[in-house]
Amino acid sequence: MNQKKLLALYGLKWNPFTPDLPYEGIPLSKNFDHFAWRVENLALDGGFALITGDPGLGKSTALRSLHEHLSRVRDLQVTAWSRPQSGLVDFYREIGHLFGVDLKTSNRWGGYRSLREKWLNHISSTLLRPVVLIDEAQEMQLAVLSELRLLASAQYDSQILLTIVFAGDSRFTQRLKSPELLPLGTRLRTRLTLEPQPKNDLLALLREVCTRAGAPQLMSDELYSTITEHSLGNLRIMMALANDVLALGCRKERAPQLDVSLYLEAFPQGSPTGSRKQPRQPQP
Repeated sequence: MNQKKLLALYGLKWNPFTPDLPYEGIPLSKNFDHFAWRVENLALDGGFALITGDPGLGKSTALRSLHEHLSRVRDLQVTAWSRPQSGLVDFYREIGHLFGVDLKTSNRWGGYRSLREKWLNHISSTLLRPVVLIDEAQEMQLAVLSELRLLASAQYDSQILLTIVFAGDSRFTQRLKSPELLPLGTRLRTRLTLEPQPKNDLLALLREVCTRAGAPQLMSDELYSTITEHSLGNLRIMMALANDVLALGCRKERAPQLDVSLYLEAFPQGSPTGSRKQPRQPQP
């Protein structure tokens, strides 16, 4: 898809259906606002938070929005861990890199001590605990989760040195109930649980992302409704459907508005989600 052509054809500031939406293009729910406020306050004392939900419901988007929100808080250090599947050696390498500490895997105790001293100095000067954001937490190894919990704890668990926010699906929440991870599961201070959304909520969100992108009339009312009906309550599916229709409209130069006939052209064999309900043919 030619991005410049797409933006010019429909008067868009950005493509509203791609994962890399700018922060101002992401509609945030009241539940997210409350969660972000809770995590911001959690940074005063440290602790663990969790964003959870099935695949495609917006966990990564919520985590990215949280990163942006927290980065605007003065003196709050926010980092993101990029390799949740790492073993202990790579875990120490990355966390040392994130906090500017030169760690040697041959001296894990020295690295453990250096990290904690750096965090304590930061807390002493700012009164805020550094924040670590971890996406795809269900991929984390048991040994790493246990090490992270112990690394962040001081003075017989009476002082927490980090604020750690996990984002993971139901596999992670199930693991937290296991005997090995129960000490971590019971330390979760706040959660944001994402669930499949009803059609009306999806419809409002789809209209909102188009409005924020500068084109509230990008789609006809019937197309808005058709896409949300076939999304099965899943944000990722809805955005993928909308993006395919937009790409086809751009290729065929169907401007200034996309209509339901493009959906029928994009998915002539029926909805890719498996939904059998088909949109009505547009009237001539």
